[in-house]
Amino acid sequence: MLLGPTGAGKTPLGETIEARGLWGMRCLHFDFGANLRAVVAEHDAESERGPFFAAEEIAFLHDVLESGALLEDEHFPLAERILRRFLDVRGANEGTCVVLNGLPRHVGQARAIERLLDVRTVVVLDCSEATVLGRIEGNVGGDRQSRADDDPASVRRKIELFRKRTEPLVDDYRQRGIRIEHLAVGPETTAEEAWRALDARAPGLSPNGVPRSGDAEA
Repeated sequence: MLLGPTGAGKTPLGETIEARGLWGMRCLHFDFGANLRAVVAEHDAESERGPFFAAEEIAFLHDVLESGALLEDEHFPLAERILRRFLDVRGANEGTCVVLNGLPRHVGQARAIERLLDVRTVVVLDCSEATVLGRIEGNVGGDRQSRADDDPASVRRKIELFRKRTEPLVDDYRQRGIRIEHLAVGPETTAEEAWRALDARAPGLSPNGVPRSGDAEA
């Protein structure tokens, strides 16, 4: 699972992990935002229906995209259908590493997603507000073209929402014994650099590549 504020580089890192694998595993990158936008874009212009969603559901998801709001617990079934569709289309199985990006975004979703996936590692992209603004302005990750919600005021609102609702996931997973890895993200950190740093931290190894104290051998 990739966690970090908007602009920290989650999507470019997820794409790189899918392309290159991680810790010797085949990986699929599930970008919830991209999949949500695709679902809304696929709706029929006349009926307003989508291939998997009713008209009122498409309208609701469209509003979520426009406002940047989070899907609350009662709306998780919509997110679950999007994720299940992705897993089915991409042929995921028990041996597949799924890289979650943008889901879950709060503790309620984290509990619900356990029906579908077993979260093993949480990767936190640590990035200050100033760094986020600089990265977005320079489009460091190459994924910010034509983003209408990238003005400074909108970015600051999204950062604040992340701090309040999503960042608490780190402590929640830590308390449940899930492995947490922090990656420092600077103004010019690329997805390739982040991938190399993460791939060097295979389970059972410390960041410098030596066995972690107390960890059993894989």
